[in-house]
Amino acid sequence: MPKKRSSSKAWLKEHRDDPFVQRAQREGYRSRACYKLLELQEKDRLIAPGMTVIDLGSAPGGWSQVAANLVGHRGRVIASDILPMDTLADVEFVQGDFTDVDVFERILAAIGEAQVDLVISDMAPNMSGMNAVDQPRSMYLVELALDMARQVLAPGGGFVTKLFHGEGFDDLIRATRGEFGKVLTRKPEASRARSREVYLVARDFKGRQGG
Repeated sequence: MPKKRSSSKAWLKEHRDDPFVQRAQREGYRSRACYKLLELQEKDRLIAPGMTVIDLGSAPGGWSQVAANLVGHRGRVIASDILPMDTLADVEFVQGDFTDVDVFERILAAIGEAQVDLVISDMAPNMSGMNAVDQPRSMYLVELALDMARQVLAPGGGFVTKLFHGEGFDDLIRATRGEFGKVLTRKPEASRARSREVYLVARDFKGRQGG
């Protein structure tokens, strides 16, 4: 028990001392993760004014906050998470598991007639510290997000998701390359160096295959 308490203290100290945490507090962002999306935006120009963006696993709302600022008043951000999320201006929030039919239908109802230009996901499972458990869980979330993207994206749309190096990584990249014209991975500066996470950036969705 004392060991767990000391590791929690170390994490809290690292969190408080983190320059991205401090910067987020100064600049009014909900989380340090905002800077990951901002860097991806700077490099890849993913979000433009007037776009419709779906944010999966959105709580506490950092990525939705960034996306809403970038799409402007003519654009739309529709966010969804199992967890509650405090209200954000210009963001429509649907609480629930987006793989449940009723939640998915509510997201579709929120989208309405709009063309979805981009699906973003910063989802990760609760980490156990055991790679044999954590990697399959994280890959499952990525596959769910990709499946949602397949169903709602307009041809030419984009998809961005957190991805962890490990089993299933190469297969997922290959599958995504079959469905998008351009696929790459990035490691933003705000992503901690020791983390295996990278971000998959997929552009130019080819459209739903078959039937």
